[in-house]
Amino acid sequence: MPRLSEFFGIIISMYYNDHAPPHFHARYSEYEATLIIDTLEIYEGKLPQRALAMVLEWAVIYRNELYQNWERARKGKPLNNIKPLE
Repeated sequence: MPRLSEFFGIIISMYYNDHAPPHFHARYSEYEATLIIDTLEIYEGKLPQRALAMVLEWAVIYRNELYQNWERARKGKPLNNIKPLE
């Protein structure tokens, strides 16, 4: 699963040819969640509240880049890294 970004121990990634709706995966320690890009709701899994807050803050900033990577993944193209949350 290609990594898009990593910050504060959180790894953000996306699969090629993954199922709809457009989403990304966030992993922190033993936790993992799948978040829908459009609504930023958790589709599956869970994260600790503090990690989730950081992921949501990051995703709001980089939502366009997430959509662009989703489209690239659907076409089998290499994904672009996204800046981490600072």
